[in-house]
Amino acid sequence: MKSFLLIFVTFVAIGTSQAQVLGLKDQAAWRDSILERRLTVLLPDLMERASIDVWVIIGAEYNEDPVLRTMLPATWLSARRTTMLVIARNRVSGGIDRLAVARYDVGRSFKSAWNPDSEPDQFKRLAQIVSSYQPDRIGINTSLNFDHANGLTHTEHARFMDALPSRLRRNVVSAEALAVGWLETRIPEEMAMYTHVNETAHAIIERGLSREAITPGVTTTTELQWWFRETVRGMGLDVWFHPSVSVQRGGAPEHAGDFSTKPGEEVIRAGDLVHLDFGIQYLGLHTDTQRMVYILKEGETEPPKGLMAAFEKGNRLQDILTGNFASGRTGNDVLKRSRTQAIAEGLRPSIYTHPIGLHGHAAGATIGMWDKQDGVPGDGDYPLYPDACWSIELNVTEFVPEWDKDVRIMLEEDAFFDGRTVRYIAGRQDSLYVIR
Repeated sequence: MKSFLLIFVTFVAIGTSQAQVLGLKDQAAWRDSILERRLTVLLPDLMERASIDVWVIIGAEYNEDPVLRTMLPATWLSARRTTMLVIARNRVSGGIDRLAVARYDVGRSFKSAWNPDSEPDQFKRLAQIVSSYQPDRIGINTSLNFDHANGLTHTEHARFMDALPSRLRRNVVSAEALAVGWLETRIPEEMAMYTHVNETAHAIIERGLSREAITPGVTTTTELQWWFRETVRGMGLDVWFHPSVSVQRGGAPEHAGDFSTKPGEEVIRAGDLVHLDFGIQYLGLHTDTQRMVYILKEGETEPPKGLMAAFEKGNRLQDILTGNFASGRTGNDVLKRSRTQAIAEGLRPSIYTHPIGLHGHAAGATIGMWDKQDGVPGDGDYPLYPDACWSIELNVTEFVPEWDKDVRIMLEEDAFFDGRTVRYIAGRQDSLYVIR
């Protein structure tokens, strides 16, 4: 495991082609090695932080708990039958035990602890194992605030509770904090890879927002969306949402910015400001990036100065938001501080920043939604923790004199918070792209 990780960290560090994609076998090897590393390094501290003695995770084939999916071997494309994982703090050894109440070992990380010939009832065997640890707090994946941590079905919950001795039923609690902590926390080896994943996404974006994919006056926004889909698929990757492409132009009414509706298909023309929202999934990690490109008109050598000034305001809003990140602050607190500061500087901000990592819209502190600029109940009340990633997603509205109208600068970049500062994982767009 260690040798493979070292080899790949070297691969990233030496800067091999940004768009080079690992083969499926190497992807699987990396994913399995990083899973074992995460289980070893993260779980003891996370379980202590959440005060959970035994964590029970249950998922059925094709109806997997979102957390369970992140703990399956890379070659398991789904759970097998009903798969149960038990992660327990061992009071004798002081370590963490990892068991599978399943017919098979679950990869290298969870050893099977169920023999159906000896005990045919899988839930009874699960209850026996849990009871053997004499736990004060048994965590299960139920949550009001995070769907990622709410993967235990009603049926599985009822069967588990029925199987538990009555003296332990009162010890069952939500494992929300533990599940979210597991999903949101990145380790250094993951971050080395995440740089490669983001660079790969950025390389695709730079190709798509160029004359390779756009012929002004010919290419439509819909055609460009499908160019991204086909290109990503051709690289052996996939997107986790359908790319969005829209245009703003002088003399045309502005789309209201309501995310519940989308503008119709447009031909991309000279003089247009084109916006892209695009994200890939690769090695179990997700990206989410928004970029803007201006199509020069004949005789122009640069975008209108009003557009360039507006873009600088978008960068400024990013700086304000990331400058307000602090461990322990809630997402709603960061949102309020950032909006107050931005408005005091004369900006018209909208902030809708979300965690990212093992999911696109991931578990962790939400910092605004496009339709909830006063705060997000529940996941907005969750605190920021170190070693987590966010998509710094926002927009600023600015009047552009050359167009005699308001323009929205919509930006999104994936970033890592180490507990003190925020850094963009693979850099950010700091000026408008231009197509000549």
